[in-house]
Amino acid sequence: MFSTLGLFGDIPCPQGQQCSLLTCLFSHKSLELPSVGSNTSQAATPAIDDSARASKRVKREAASDSSVSSHNKPATGIAINASTSEVPNPPQSTSQDAPKLQSTTRAVTPPPSTRPVSRSSQQEHTNAVASASSDRSMSQLPPRKAPKESLNPRMLTKAPANHGVRTAILKRLHLAMSALNEKLAKEKESTNKCFVLTRDELVTMALDEEEKVARESPGVYSNVIKLRIVKLTKLGLEDWAKDVMAHLNTRYYHVKPIQAPQEAPKPLDTGLTTKEEIALASHLVMPLHGLEQFGYVTKAPTEAEVKTAEKGVAESKGWEKCDRCGGRFQVFPGRREDGALASGGQCTYHPSRPIYPPRKKTDHVTGSSDAYYPCCSEALGTSSGCTKATTHVFKVSETKRLASILQFGETPKQPDKGPLEPVCLDCEMGYTTLGLELIRLTAVSWPEGRDLLDVLVKPMGEVLDLNSRYSGVFPQHFASAVPYGTLTTRTEASTQPEKEKNPVPLQVAESPAAARALLFRLLQPETPLIGHAIDNDLNVCRVIHPTVIDTVLLYPHPKGRLPNRMSLKTLARKFLDRDIQTGGDRGHDSKEDSIATGDLVRVKAGETWKGLKKKGWRIEGDKLVPPVGHRPVVREPSLGAGHKRKG
Repeated sequence: MFSTLGLFGDIPCPQGQQCSLLTCLFSHKSLELPSVGSNTSQAATPAIDDSARASKRVKREAASDSSVSSHNKPATGIAINASTSEVPNPPQSTSQDAPKLQSTTRAVTPPPSTRPVSRSSQQEHTNAVASASSDRSMSQLPPRKAPKESLNPRMLTKAPANHGVRTAILKRLHLAMSALNEKLAKEKESTNKCFVLTRDELVTMALDEEEKVARESPGVYSNVIKLRIVKLTKLGLEDWAKDVMAHLNTRYYHVKPIQAPQEAPKPLDTGLTTKEEIALASHLVMPLHGLEQFGYVTKAPTEAEVKTAEKGVAESKGWEKCDRCGGRFQVFPGRREDGALASGGQCTYHPSRPIYPPRKKTDHVTGSSDAYYPCCSEALGTSSGCTKATTHVFKVSETKRLASILQFGETPKQPDKGPLEPVCLDCEMGYTTLGLELIRLTAVSWPEGRDLLDVLVKPMGEVLDLNSRYSGVFPQHFASAVPYGTLTTRTEASTQPEKEKNPVPLQVAESPAAARALLFRLLQPETPLIGHAIDNDLNVCRVIHPTVIDTVLLYPHPKGRLPNRMSLKTLARKFLDRDIQTGGDRGHDSKEDSIATGDLVRVKAGETWKGLKKKGWRIEGDKLVPPVGHRPVVREPSLGAGHKRKG
């Protein structure tokens, strides 16, 4: 006898529980009983009946047992009312009438059972149906209808693997999802009951996820989908419910995820007044001379150096190294004849830096953990990347080449303005045909954090990538921006009533040189300029400023000083107990970053004052006065471990 192909495995048996075949081609699974008045357009969750697990021999004996009373057999077409727990009078029908197949858009009724149903088990089933109906009403979700599909990979123009490989992977993915779905269904007290999927919905979710990976990551299809399967096996029910909710919102409801309102940072109390903190700022200034090899520019390149850089760029004929994937490509400022800005096609890369797990004492026995990318959990060296971009991009780091695009400028003296308050600076950059350029400049006062300047900046080159994942600047920001000077201040909008408040567009400066001129209005050469890794901000603005406070230098890396650096996000969490840069793909908020940087300096000012006060220092007005007989000490910049200073 040949084995069945399983083609009729999803079709209910026409004979129901009266079937006496030992091996039947049809399904003997019963579906959950829908409650009267419930939405019948949604298919119920399949559940295997106890009678389906019984052998065919027991079925035949039960069918021939004349001791079974007829009033214990629920007739075809009966639906239990979950709200009243009553069974309506069954319609008159003979035992030979076979139940007809119902449409998937109508309620499916249970087949007749040949075994007596006890009142206790019937009550338990009724209570379960009532609980599920209550969960659905509490969720207030609109009805959804999954298409009838099988575990067969969807057709693609360019499949990342053959049909057999995709089918095997798809079945493993569906199996992992089914296990989580069953666990969620068995949870007695859970608020996530509405996320229990039907069979068709589960198949559709697996097909959607497999197709998405096949389309977006064909080069690393196998690695990405296998890592997803491993992750599913370790996933908790809460995280699984979130994944299901995202899938339902995308496919059936087309609802965008609602971002939780970000709480305002808690006010920071250092125990000092504003004037006292400003007085202490002068003690936190770090000289930048000697740090040129780490990117800090203290002197503008000469004209001869600029001409040398321009000659080198001309001879290179636009060939650059991609800042993301490391590949070589050609850039065409002003566009090529066919309109292209760069060669090389798409860029495949990892948006996150690899993480190297800390070494353990047992590594010599078990082996050390491999480095991996947090963006996709792939091991280092297993693939070229998990993200695709339209074009390759590059970054210019050489000082003389930066000056060939826009020469550096020193902060001018402004005698008519007198002393100015310290300024916190944060810049956002985007990739253009001239490298990494300034596209947004934000400045706030220190230590109060008032808005001083927040402008978009038109770059000099054609835009390749706004780097929105990190910069937080999107094309619509430039589309809705107004020329600088059109609006007075952005703070005026915050005083309007909530009903009358309209989103205030950003103002845009015509060029990086114009944005730099706006920044110079806020500075004197002796004004403390505060930033995190401020060398990047100063270089993209082409600014040379002698009075700098850099949180990278104030908070050295545990493994050594420069070039090792701690991220602003890590420092904010550790010293401010504050989570920043939580926008995900929406990017960073330059104002949030500048305020966090300023607060880190305030924390360091409070710690510094405790030490100085013990040594006899005092604050008079806005000046920090040393004790009698104190000799000024020149603070050394933070150099790397083992670095020897020249000269």
